[in-house]
Amino acid sequence: MTVRELNRFFLLVCGPFIGMLIWLGINGFTIRMPELNTSSLELFSVSGQAASIIQNLDIAQQNAIITRGTIETYYQLYEKSASEASAMLAIAAAQVARPHLIFENRVNAVLGRPIRTVSSGNIDLRLYSFKDPNYQGYALKVNLKNGNAMKMVLGEDKVGGSETTLEAAKRYGAVAGVNAGGFADGGGKRYPLSTTVLDGKYVYGFEPTFDDLTFVGLSKSYKLIGGKFSSQAELDKLDPLFGATFVPALLKNGVKLDIPTKWLTSPRRAPRTVIGNFGNDQLLFIVVDGYNENGSSGATLPEMQDKLLQLRIKDAYNLDGGGSSSLIFEGQVINSPSDGRLRKLPTHFLFFK
Repeated sequence: MTVRELNRFFLLVCGPFIGMLIWLGINGFTIRMPELNTSSLELFSVSGQAASIIQNLDIAQQNAIITRGTIETYYQLYEKSASEASAMLAIAAAQVARPHLIFENRVNAVLGRPIRTVSSGNIDLRLYSFKDPNYQGYALKVNLKNGNAMKMVLGEDKVGGSETTLEAAKRYGAVAGVNAGGFADGGGKRYPLSTTVLDGKYVYGFEPTFDDLTFVGLSKSYKLIGGKFSSQAELDKLDPLFGATFVPALLKNGVKLDIPTKWLTSPRRAPRTVIGNFGNDQLLFIVVDGYNENGSSGATLPEMQDKLLQLRIKDAYNLDGGGSSSLIFEGQVINSPSDGRLRKLPTHFLFFK
């Protein structure tokens, strides 16, 4: 089929429709489209939802204000509670410290304020200097905090050896030292007197008490122990850690003990070293100066008892005195040894920072 023939075919097919449109146009025929009734349409409006959102925001704001007020109230209550708790803790701490302050003030009332102090995790030491009408002396108050704070040592670390308390303190690096028990000389050596315990062991066995001798030392719980013992079993019950022997005992449970007549007059006055304990188990060493050992200077044992009772000491014992009295503090000799120099001794109490 040619192009002309194809065009004639389409014209023939479309002819009736074209003719109809021409006829409709001539006769004014129109097609009416249905009118759109916009009045019945519900236009989308955000005003209702906006009002609801605004209302919800108002409620949220009110809730936030209430929540903020609640938080502020709780915070104020917390601050008040914290402040009250801090005040209660301060009161409790003050109450806990009060007995200690009362105790320190009581000691200071008798001895005056300490002239030197040392405090560490092991020990608290307070050194006092005091004068009484008939003598002058020094006091060392010792608060042991653990088992590393105090020990007893032998002179030169051997039986029969001797050295001054200053030498022992320097050799061990001790912050303070006091002479300990009595001694007996023999063969050019100096031996601890009677029963002596070192590191929980008897140096040369137990010896029953004789001639009013008294053992004094510390237990393994670091409490002052002492007295007269007729058997080792009696002493073992006290679980001694270390200790030495001298004479006599001075106080027991805050009561004066009778002093043997010999020790009242031979000598009457002398340089003295005594040890005692307070009711709170702190220790007190008193070292009294004297010019010599002839009985004309120093303190009497009854005067020592009176001084100890003034301080409310519970138990107390006399240690070796005379030229043996030695008090060392921070590498210095504190007392005035009656020999003019420190005496070499077989036992020493040492204290460590």
